[in-house]
Amino acid sequence: MEVFLEAFITAFTLIFSIDNSLFEIVGLSLKISLTSLIIASILGFPIGVILAITRFSGRSILISIFNSLMGMPPVVVGLIVYLLVSRSGPLGWLEILYTPYAMILAQIFLILPIIISLSNQIFEELHKEYKDFFMIFSVPPDKSVVTYIVDSKDSLITIFLAGFGRAISEVGAVIIVGGNIDHVTRVMTTTIALETSKGDLPLALALGIILLFISLIINVIATRMKLNISKQIND
Repeated sequence: MEVFLEAFITAFTLIFSIDNSLFEIVGLSLKISLTSLIIASILGFPIGVILAITRFSGRSILISIFNSLMGMPPVVVGLIVYLLVSRSGPLGWLEILYTPYAMILAQIFLILPIIISLSNQIFEELHKEYKDFFMIFSVPPDKSVVTYIVDSKDSLITIFLAGFGRAISEVGAVIIVGGNIDHVTRVMTTTIALETSKGDLPLALALGIILLFISLIINVIATRMKLNISKQIND
């Protein structure tokens, strides 16, 4: 019991003393996750709109594929990205294996299906409401896409936060393509796994506390957004 108590005390000491090595790991984690999230959102939201407002052969199959990919195991994503960016892979010429860029690519693969699938469901409902109006006034597709995204911004922020939660807590894919290299690709989740296996509980606990705090903030913001959306609907 004393060992665990001492580990917790040391963990909080690391946090409140703003330990450089600790916050270097936290900073890299946030940088990688936010970058991958922004790129995935830029790609995912327009695709979600297009799938909602257009009708073409194979559309239902494509939506089903994206829905299925939401639950794809991270280690499988890591393996796929590893094969793509390894020296013998089609993207090997980029030489990004075991760099933050490979980790960003892996997280994009993880987040993109979530953003596409969840946003598509929202845009489907909006399309039912707006399609007659757009048809009567001959609104071009590009303006329709912008209108749907702007009009559903509160719901999209919730999806954005869900994607961030998925990215920041990921360990399987990033450790495969990043290698968990100190001062290069070591992020919060991979460090927690490594330090726990080594028996260095204070650092693992400190990062775990920070990760929980970030998750709590995400959940609070997402809950507030949902309450605001419900209030707007009721009004």
